[in-house]
Amino acid sequence: KPQSRRAGWRAREEPEVQFRSEAWPLAEFHLLPGRSLFFLGSVEPGWVVFFWFIDLVMRFADRASLHLSLPPVSLFLDRPRLPGSWCILFSSQAIFTQKNKPGPDPLDTRRWQGFRLEEYLIGQSIGKGCSAAVYEATMPALPQNLEVTKSTGSLPGRGPGTSAPGEEQEQALGAPAFPLAIKMMWNISAGSSSEAILNTMSQELVPASRVALAGEYGAVTYRKSKRGPKQLAPHPNIIRVLRAFTSSVPLLPGALVDYPDVLPPRLHPEGLGHGRTLFLVMKNYPCTLRQYLRANTPSPRLATMMMLQLLEGVDHLVQQGIAHRDLKSDNILVELDPDGCPWLVIADFGCCLADESIGLQLPFSSWYVDRGGNGCLMAPEVSTARPGPRAVIDYSKADAWAVGAIAYEIFGLVNPFYSQGKAHLESRSYQEAQLPALPESVPPDVRQLVRALLQREVSKRPSARVAANVLHLSLWGEQILALKNLKLDKMVGWLLQQSAATLLANRLTEKCCVETKMKMLFLANLECETLCQAALLLCSWRAAL
Repeated sequence: KPQSRRAGWRAREEPEVQFRSEAWPLAEFHLLPGRSLFFLGSVEPGWVVFFWFIDLVMRFADRASLHLSLPPVSLFLDRPRLPGSWCILFSSQAIFTQKNKPGPDPLDTRRWQGFRLEEYLIGQSIGKGCSAAVYEATMPALPQNLEVTKSTGSLPGRGPGTSAPGEEQEQALGAPAFPLAIKMMWNISAGSSSEAILNTMSQELVPASRVALAGEYGAVTYRKSKRGPKQLAPHPNIIRVLRAFTSSVPLLPGALVDYPDVLPPRLHPEGLGHGRTLFLVMKNYPCTLRQYLRANTPSPRLATMMMLQLLEGVDHLVQQGIAHRDLKSDNILVELDPDGCPWLVIADFGCCLADESIGLQLPFSSWYVDRGGNGCLMAPEVSTARPGPRAVIDYSKADAWAVGAIAYEIFGLVNPFYSQGKAHLESRSYQEAQLPALPESVPPDVRQLVRALLQREVSKRPSARVAANVLHLSLWGEQILALKNLKLDKMVGWLLQQSAATLLANRLTEKCCVETKMKMLFLANLECETLCQAALLLCSWRAAL
């Protein structure tokens, strides 16, 4: 690059890590804290072709984030070595962040519609929890090419792609599918005004898209001076609320049997609910993680990728300053990729901590402060906290602890923190030595990571980002971990190879598979510090075996 360009980078006055590579003896690398790498020096012709190939792939994908100041490749093919200085700026985060957007919005073609319950055709009940019921739904005359979540016969429950007896004939005659799900909140104490409902149930709106809040909620927000909860940036492993609105409570299928007590008196004489409540419209997923695991036994490698997806989702929440606080297999949704591999999505944010003013540090001044839901999977630092004038609960690693507990279910065992069985443990009192062993079929690296995530001491527990990097390296970085001396330049070379291969795989396939998606998430969140921490953890665990 021109000297002025190099000087511009130097002017940032950020500390650099400089090193030299055995592969490029005349080269000099500079690793900047801003997750960027640039290269100065002479390279072999083969590496010039390799870098040119990466640049071509990125430009073909409309992501010109790798900039090469190189003449045409043909000029280098007959020269043994390149003289002079060449600069490569490789910003993997910028490349892959753009590619890690959630799937298409089923209501994208109806941007200003879908804010009234009357616009939807509601089908059968999908499920219910302690605060809401969920129904399959659609909007009449949705585009025929609308992508519906893939499902197979091995998945339990009713969802897009599944049919009840006698339903196949109806669908063949043109009956609508149900690509959407509507969540009807149970309103017992929020009152009947839209503003009161939206204020009381605002946590449910944390994963809402901008369009979802453009209707009634947006109008209420503009009238208010009080600041609401954070809005979560989109992520492939986190649910998106497509529409949010209030409406009168209707009498839906199964309501009088499944939840009569929360209905308003006009629908059930003994009902305690108000006549109006909040409705959330989302994509319809075939089943929950609990349902999927009841019907399927994933292989150790597939189960490892499922655990990795949860860690990626939790890391995104932490980076946004949000704690879910109610992670469990019932609150995790599953769909299948074209190869039948499960893709996990974290849902149900009704108990989340998403306060702009306090972040992940919750002041715990009295027992009346809400610590979140699901006491069984409440991290030790949360369950053992005692209130006081200056007491604070740190949620920065609480969700990562819950992922460690859910990992037992993913790998085919009973969750040790649930009440079933003799091995029942309580988060407030268990010791690490009491944790049951995972099956021998589970990779040793994963067994060590699960135990590390369930460390009682927060300082000894890896963050969700480090834990995710551990699994990424364990799955796809064996050539790096096999080296006797792990060097930074070897790591950089491996990252370049992973970047090129992932970009090419994503470009050559019409629908991205789970493995490629996970590699893109890894490269989008690349940080030198957390990657090195993960590599050191893996090396120390393997050395102790």
